[in-house]
Amino acid sequence: MMFRITALAASVMLGLMMIVKPVLANDQQELVDRAKISVDSLRSDANLGKPINNLLKRAYGVMVFPNLFKAGFILGGEGGNGVLLVKGPDGTWSSPAFFGMGSGSLGLQIGVQQSEVMLIIMNEGGLRKILNNSMKLGADASVAVGPVGAGVEASTTANMSADIYTYSKTSGLFGGGSLEGSVLSPREEWNNAYYGSGSTTRAIVVERKFENYGSNPLKAALNSKE
Repeated sequence: MMFRITALAASVMLGLMMIVKPVLANDQQELVDRAKISVDSLRSDANLGKPINNLLKRAYGVMVFPNLFKAGFILGGEGGNGVLLVKGPDGTWSSPAFFGMGSGSLGLQIGVQQSEVMLIIMNEGGLRKILNNSMKLGADASVAVGPVGAGVEASTTANMSADIYTYSKTSGLFGGGSLEGSVLSPREEWNNAYYGSGSTTRAIVVERKFENYGSNPLKAALNSKE
């Protein structure tokens, strides 16, 4: 019985990671545009903006999921698509590479929730793990929930040794669950649709061999001084 429940949870996770339409030329640009709106929203938020902006100055990279969807009744799951951008030695941001996030869980939980989520990658180790094809938050890299509250400084975060800090703005109600245990996986088919053949995640964000001018507003939103 437990095996069947576990298998069902895994199926929910996989299904939520793949809640997307067939790859179309406009899908990736729409996600990039929504990621830019989320960056603006989170960086200017009265409670979250100051700690986010402080951490971005020292960040190695950032992931933005503009519409992370969570739903469940006892058996729950979470999924959505987002982008990864990496900061270079000169302080500029790479073009975005596409990722999916998914999780499945068991426990007392009920409700539906949509969130704008930013993951701020604070060291080379955390970035390297994300680039290794598939990573589970909390297992392969340490994760801390960013401080919440007006005037809270980034330095007051409880876990200052974390690889990644997470911040989110949420609509809807949901009891139980967290990002810990979620799996991050590259969406190479989306990279190829947006940039062309051979555009792997590493080639985009590390080697910077590919550009799409449609991502310039997103990069500008991360570069702007708040």
